[in-house]
Amino acid sequence: MSGSTDRAILNIEEASALLGVSIKTFNKVLHSEDMPARKIGREWKFSRQALIDWVGSGSSTEFYRESEPSKADRTARQPARAQRTKGWQIELD
Repeated sequence: MSGSTDRAILNIEEASALLGVSIKTFNKVLHSEDMPARKIGREWKFSRQALIDWVGSGSSTEFYRESEPSKADRTARQPARAQRTKGWQIELD
């Protein structure tokens, strides 16, 4: 690694570069996840090691678990599906 991302405390540009994402993407994650950060005055500050630890502590299964509909959600939708076919009769040969 080279440049300013070797520093212990990073600004938002340096932190996004460390994670290899755009500032826009980094900002979205900053505001939607429990990312280790401090706002000092008008600027966000990030511990380089805390960001590395935060990324390392995540799991892809958490992402997929959050994005999949729960069993309750799937069950709740089934009656609506059944309603669309109410009254249909299927004759089997």
